[in-house]
Amino acid sequence: MQDISSYQDAFIDYLNAYIAPKEPTNLYEPINYILQLGGKRLRPVLTLMTAEIFDCDYKKALDAALSVEVFHNFSLVHDDIMDDAPLRRGQTTVHEKWDLNTGILSGDAMLIMAYQLFENYEPKQFLELAKLFSKTALEVCEGQQYDVDFETRDDVTIAEYLKMIEYKTAVLVGAAMKMGAIVANASQDCQDSIYNFGRYLGIAFQLQDDFLDAFGDPKTFGKQVGGDIIENKKTYLYLKALEFSNEEDKLQLEHLYGVSPSDPSDKIEAVKQLFVSSGSAEATKKEIENYTKKAFSVLESLKISEVNKNALKAFGNDLMNRNT
Repeated sequence: MQDISSYQDAFIDYLNAYIAPKEPTNLYEPINYILQLGGKRLRPVLTLMTAEIFDCDYKKALDAALSVEVFHNFSLVHDDIMDDAPLRRGQTTVHEKWDLNTGILSGDAMLIMAYQLFENYEPKQFLELAKLFSKTALEVCEGQQYDVDFETRDDVTIAEYLKMIEYKTAVLVGAAMKMGAIVANASQDCQDSIYNFGRYLGIAFQLQDDFLDAFGDPKTFGKQVGGDIIENKKTYLYLKALEFSNEEDKLQLEHLYGVSPSDPSDKIEAVKQLFVSSGSAEATKKEIENYTKKAFSVLESLKISEVNKNALKAFGNDLMNRNT
C-alpha cells in the first residue's frame, strides 16, 4: 500500500484530466469550479486505498473514486443553496458566484455525471457500484432532511443525531471504501466489513468535526470556530450538555441557543464553558474514541495482511488526531 499523498496526487491528476471546458459554459464552468476548490479528497483516496488493500491496481478504481468525489461535491453545491452559504472552502459558493438556477442545474448534472462514471466498468461491477451508489445517495438525502428537521425541533435525541450524521456523512465514507472492494472483486464479507469500517470511522470523523468546531484552533481549523454555536446547531456536544446539566445550566444553554447576537463571541465562550463544565466535551471525546475502536474491531475479521490492517489503523488514528 502506498502513502496517502501518492493516492492524492494520482487522483488529482485524474480529476484534472476529467475536467475540461465544455458547452454550454454556464453549465460546466460551475462544475469545474467546485471540483477544483480542493478539500481533503478523503473519500476518493479511501476508494483507491481499499482497492489496493484487496490486491488490485488502484488505477482501476479511479473512475469509482471520481464518482464519489463528483457526488460529494454535488451534495455540497445543493447544501450551500439550502444553507444560503456565501463561502465554501474559503471561496465563493457556486450559487453566489453564478446564480441560484445555475447552482441547481449544475448540481443536477453532477449527479448524472457521477452515475455515468460507472459505465467504464464491466456489467457485474457496474450493477454492484450503481446499486451501492443509489442506496448511499438516497441515505445522504435522508440525512440532510433530518438535519433540516432538527433545526426546528427541541426534542432531538442522541440516537436521532447519530443516525443523522451516519446518513449525512458516514455512509458515503463507507460506500467509498466498499466501491474500492467491489472494483477489486473482494468477497461479499470483505466488502461488508470494509463498508462498516468506513461507516464507523465516518461517524467518528463527524463527531470530531463537531468537537473541533467548538474547540479547534482557529489558525488550523479552516472554518470559523464556533460556527455551529452561532447557527444554534443541535450537535452531539449540545445534546450531551443538555443531558448532563443541572436545571439552571440547562435553561441557560437553551436561552443561549435561542438568541442571535450581532457579536457572537460572548455567546460562543459561554456555550463552550457549559460544554466543558457539564462533562459534554469529555463525553464527546470518549464517543469519538468509541467509534474509532468500533472501526478498528471490524478489521480483526478482515482477511487482509497485518501490514494493511496497521496502515488502516494508522490512517484512522491520523484522522481522529487531526486539528483541521
